[in-house]
Amino acid sequence: MEWMQWGVTGRFRLRPLTAYWPDAVFILCVAGLFYGLAGFEKQITANLRPAFDIDLSPWALPKYALYSLARGLAAYGISLAFTLLYGYWAAKDERAGSVLVPLLDILQSIPVLGFMPGVVLALIALFPRSNVGLELACIIMIFTGQAWNMTFGFYHSLRSLSPEQRDAAAVFRFNWWQKLRWVELPSAATGLVWNSMMSMAGGWFFLMISEAFMLGKKDYRLPGLGSYMSVAVDKGDYAAMTWAVLAMIAIIVALDQLLWRPLTVWVRRYRLEEGGGEPETDSSWFLDWLTSLKLLKAAVSALHQIMLHTPKRPARRAAAPMNGAAGRWLVPGLRGFLFAAVIAVLGYAAVQLAALVGELGMADWKTVWYSAFLTFLRVFAVLLAGTLWTLPAGILIGRSAAALRFLQPVVQIAASFPAPMLFPVMVALFIWLHLSLGWGSILLMLLGSQWYILFNVIGAAAAVPADLKEATVSFRLSGWRQFTALYVPAVFPALVTGWVTAAGGAWNASIVAEKVNYGEQPLATDGIGALISQSAERGDFHTLAASIMVMAAVVVLLNRVVWDRLAGLAQERYSLGK
Repeated sequence: MEWMQWGVTGRFRLRPLTAYWPDAVFILCVAGLFYGLAGFEKQITANLRPAFDIDLSPWALPKYALYSLARGLAAYGISLAFTLLYGYWAAKDERAGSVLVPLLDILQSIPVLGFMPGVVLALIALFPRSNVGLELACIIMIFTGQAWNMTFGFYHSLRSLSPEQRDAAAVFRFNWWQKLRWVELPSAATGLVWNSMMSMAGGWFFLMISEAFMLGKKDYRLPGLGSYMSVAVDKGDYAAMTWAVLAMIAIIVALDQLLWRPLTVWVRRYRLEEGGGEPETDSSWFLDWLTSLKLLKAAVSALHQIMLHTPKRPARRAAAPMNGAAGRWLVPGLRGFLFAAVIAVLGYAAVQLAALVGELGMADWKTVWYSAFLTFLRVFAVLLAGTLWTLPAGILIGRSAAALRFLQPVVQIAASFPAPMLFPVMVALFIWLHLSLGWGSILLMLLGSQWYILFNVIGAAAAVPADLKEATVSFRLSGWRQFTALYVPAVFPALVTGWVTAAGGAWNASIVAEKVNYGEQPLATDGIGALISQSAERGDFHTLAASIMVMAAVVVLLNRVVWDRLAGLAQERYSLGK
């Protein structure tokens, strides 16, 4: 059988019907996706219940996995929009950046449980009769585990644009939109994709807390993979835990093949190369399959033709002088309004926070600061241990296209897997080895934060220009000398970014690493993370607010005293654009 196809020339062509089987598969997949989203929409609009009864049968896992995936992707969409808007604003507006960048430090330092009380209570009050409030609260909490790493990476990419790229934009007289589209976004594309993968992993890390959280005596539980694992851990059902782990691996592999792998192949076109380099061997079967869809090509071509042949309306004379007097005050006025709104929100939050912590005594504050000091020591140990293996491993993976192609899915699976799902096994090992949770929590925090360093190093090592590699060959530098003379300086700016985000991830991971449940036996050690977790469970908002405030203060102080100086050193001495 044959089917008529309207060609670009306006004539009908005959094609075998079997040539359209990829398009038929694509349509079926889209239909199945919409069917699953329709079921998720029913869950969102269902009547609000005190708690959702989780079915531990493996047959319920596909539905729960789809719900968790939908929440994670929704949170990623919000995170991407936030990254582009916030990062661009902070990089382009010096006055606003002086407030927005420290504010980003504070937001990164606030753990998920710090956002939970206000977000959950406010959204439940806004939607008292349906699950919309709980679903939005869950998505926002996943968002808080994704957005900051992406925003920091995009901000630093915009700030470290090479002089050659700036000169090219000036020569072609690009306006702000053309410069963003043709220069800045392509330059930041590789880092944005790699940071997106890491941020998605950060969202999965707190999946069990986001979908099954306690606030005082109230149990807010949503159907999903995280709540499934949480109930399985509470009941000690090892079969259900195994099924949950397998389902999580399936989601991570599917995302890697259907989203991240095509994106990493696609963004390689934006690498800055001045030499020959290695031949392009990366490929993605899903990207190749999408490009082979004839109906999709026809739809894109038709849309392109419609856009080309759409008559443009003549511009009104009154709207023409946008770049004149109106343009000179409209954009600065809008920036000033947004800046004033941010200051007003921060002022209101500061007043409310001061009223909340004002009832604590000196002994309470001593406990909070002592707990913060203990967690600081664990964070330092995590960064040291993580750097010792991620720096050489990331360079070895990123310098070779073959190694990158083979190991990227492995690293992606390992990084995206929610480490709290492995905590019961790790805690059982600690008990068997008679290892205290004070030391064991360092290993638990390392499971969730070391990947930030690894992903940044891999992305930077993969982006080293080929002409620099050829220069090391010409000077006969190999092995350790090439490692120290080329790759360590080249990846140092990304390494600093990895340290900043890994430190923030370690502080956040402390809330689930310093207090864990082993069956019905709760285990805890002294630390700010354990104090935050215990305060949230008791509904002690005074201690919770004080702990979050102290954690944020310590993180911001470290960023200003340590990380900012290292970032300045990296930009001045080790930037490839210099």
